[in-house]
Amino acid sequence: MKAVGLFEYLSIDEKTSLQDLEITQPEVNGRDLLVAVKAISVNPVDTKICAPKDPTPKILGWDAAGEVIALGAEAEHFQVGDLVYYAGDITRPGSNCEYQLVDERIVGKKPTTLSFSEAAALPLTGITAWEGLFDRLNISIQGADRNKTILIIGAAGGVGSIAIQLAKKIAKLNVIATASREQSRKWCLKLGADLVVNHQHNLSKELAALTQPPVDFIFCLNNTDQHWPAMADTIKPQGRICSIVETSNVNLGLLKSKSVAFIWEFMFTRAMYKTPDMIEQQRLLNRIADLVDKSELVTTIGQLIRPINAENLRKAHAQIEQGHTTGKVVLADWE
Repeated sequence: MKAVGLFEYLSIDEKTSLQDLEITQPEVNGRDLLVAVKAISVNPVDTKICAPKDPTPKILGWDAAGEVIALGAEAEHFQVGDLVYYAGDITRPGSNCEYQLVDERIVGKKPTTLSFSEAAALPLTGITAWEGLFDRLNISIQGADRNKTILIIGAAGGVGSIAIQLAKKIAKLNVIATASREQSRKWCLKLGADLVVNHQHNLSKELAALTQPPVDFIFCLNNTDQHWPAMADTIKPQGRICSIVETSNVNLGLLKSKSVAFIWEFMFTRAMYKTPDMIEQQRLLNRIADLVDKSELVTTIGQLIRPINAENLRKAHAQIEQGHTTGKVVLADWE
């Protein structure tokens, strides 16, 4: 089967950094589904995987939409022919291949109103946003936190694009987004943000200029170290902060006097550790699909590239590394 992979981590400018390959189609067993991949999208995690030189290629990609073509003996939630979408498991081969094995517990039914390309933009970012808002920040899905305020830092990217919608339309929060370019500012407002400030400026001063009081929740999707002082300054006493971006130097002591909670979100945790609640990712993907089909959420696709091959994936990776994408970069159709 066709795949795009790498044998060692090289600069994305190198033609051999990602290569077109022919590899053996995997055999299905256990709770796995074998999915014919129709569309994929690229995430920052794809650009951060470092692979030592190895004769066995590493297949990246943790976002896909496709069709189930075979079931493991223990699979019970899907049938051959089902159309699905999922982010997969970082400990297993990724979605940059024609056929992929994925545990059914982290797979959802594709939104019926979306194409494969539109659906492929949603899984990883949808899971991350949902878990960050509702599992980590403990925001009420039922709207009990209505009219409280959330600051979403780095809101124009993939996770932010769905987080704005969930925070505004589902949780009924006041949403302050940050974005550094005019295009991304307009994108955030289009998705439902009430206000947009520039995270390249001093966030504390930006919010103060808007006479914005301290915020109840902060969801950090961009440079935790850089924005940490501003987060500690702008969060309300007894507020909550969640970040998805690794840190090397934050002072948790800045939160002590306010009794502020800080928590991480990493959407691969459930699959990586086979947690007892692993199937929650299937359930939340199905809820997101239902919300999309009811027109309460929209796809966050920003750019579509055809076909899926190494050259186009290198272009997509380069855009992600530059940090100037709005929404998700999606690739569809094998040559």
